[in-house]
Amino acid sequence: MRIVNRNSLALATLSLAVSVFGQSEFFAARAVAQESTKAETLSFAGGKITVEKPASWKTMPPKSNIVQYEFRAPAEGEQTARVTVMGATGGIEANIVRWIGQFEGLTRADAKIDKKTIQKTTVHIVELEGTFKDSMGGGPFAPGPVKKVENHAMIGLIFELEGGDLVFVKMTGPKKTVAGEREAVMKMVEGLKNK
Repeated sequence: MRIVNRNSLALATLSLAVSVFGQSEFFAARAVAQESTKAETLSFAGGKITVEKPASWKTMPPKSNIVQYEFRAPAEGEQTARVTVMGATGGIEANIVRWIGQFEGLTRADAKIDKKTIQKTTVHIVELEGTFKDSMGGGPFAPGPVKKVENHAMIGLIFELEGGDLVFVKMTGPKKTVAGEREAVMKMVEGLKNK
């Protein structure tokens, strides 16, 4: 019976990667991957509030020009969730109703809605799960064909700033993935800082 030393196997894999990609390309690619998943401070509403992005979220190019930030959570794997951050108007209640309408057959009674006040900011937290009507257009104002996806979930945050500005953070993805990211989302909310 042949015993494989794990350290030797790891070194062999690293050597192969370096020989295939070239040393500088390999380490440059690794640095880019680490850079896109590190913790960073996100600034909203012209710097009025800041939050720490969870380190496991990978920065992605926004699919819509109305989205300020977009992330994939967690950074790796097939079952990832999409996270978008944007400032918008339309009011708190209207947006909660719109989010509920993005799930087939859900009513307000099906939504878990909570509210926290952190310093001078009120955060409305909306949690939904069911069959998600995913718009392929990239955003609420860039509609496209709708794809119905079962066993999906959403955590929606509305940051209500002093003065009336609103910032929306929305995570949608497979139910299991969103549940796994919930703690990171709530930690981000609790760490909110007002300027």
